[in-house]
Amino acid sequence: MAAQCVTKVELTVSCQNLLDKDIGSKSDPLCVLLMNSSNSQWYEMERTEKVQNCLNPKFAKKFVIDYYFEIVQKLKFGIYDIDNKTVDLSDDDFLGELECTLGQVVSSRKLTRPLVLKNKSPAGKGTITISAEEIKDNRVVNFEVEARKLDNKDFFGKSDPYLEFFKQTESGWQLAHRTEVVNNNLNPTWRPFQIPLQSLCGGDLEKPIKVDCYDYDNDGSHDLIGSFETTMTRLQEASRTSPAEFDCVNIKKKQKKKNYKNSGVVSFKLCQVVKRYTFLDYIMGGCQINFTVAIDFTGSNGDPRTPQSLHYISPQGVNEYLSAIWSVGNVIQDYD
Repeated sequence: MAAQCVTKVELTVSCQNLLDKDIGSKSDPLCVLLMNSSNSQWYEMERTEKVQNCLNPKFAKKFVIDYYFEIVQKLKFGIYDIDNKTVDLSDDDFLGELECTLGQVVSSRKLTRPLVLKNKSPAGKGTITISAEEIKDNRVVNFEVEARKLDNKDFFGKSDPYLEFFKQTESGWQLAHRTEVVNNNLNPTWRPFQIPLQSLCGGDLEKPIKVDCYDYDNDGSHDLIGSFETTMTRLQEASRTSPAEFDCVNIKKKQKKKNYKNSGVVSFKLCQVVKRYTFLDYIMGGCQINFTVAIDFTGSNGDPRTPQSLHYISPQGVNEYLSAIWSVGNVIQDYD
């Protein structure tokens, strides 16, 4: 029996020279991924985070897709300027899109293409870059991180620090994760977070990892506080009683100041590698799924004697509720 040619692929997205749709500031881009089903209908898979005031965004959120060698999987990457909190993208400014296949991205490993508008004309000088990597390691890393005595980059108030973690690739540093911003604090403690080991170092515990610490600014001109490089091997030495600590170094500042030591210290209290269990792991481990059905016989569904009602008592003995129960029950029954 031939092996099925399927694997999970992680896609990392970045853009350059996006259209600026905002007056007095820059666009706030988000990337949405759509796939084309067999009936030629596009459906949304996932979205990245929104990057505030940025025309050259590097999205931290990754897209994970099942890649089938024998199937042409059509993808559409849409870039939108998000100016409100609604989920609907139709009321947001469209910055451009790219249609391609997953095969093109995987075979290129790093695909850069110009963005186009709905009428297929160029979206200014905007480009999109998609990097693909096969996921061979399903472990994740749990982090607890804090910092102390960070440089103050703000004239009024204190710095608003956040961290960016980068993975070393053949073409340079690739963003793996961005923490939340801790406002007005030179001694921040970030909320615990997870990073897939594959995204961070490709499963190689000795591969260099770069960490940048920034002061967040609303206008997108974030100030670099400092950086350092490390490895997972070094980070795993961390414990709450004996943290792994790193000098946050600003190279420009170091070159100017003779007695410069650092721009603060970043302290890792926890760096724990754990396995991320799949649905199949739970099933094969003995997890039981209970199938329970409850039906709300609300009057708003109409008279059960009329075919328009969801509760219609059909002469054939079938209605919408029974069809749904049978469809779900036929799948669940093997695990109950």
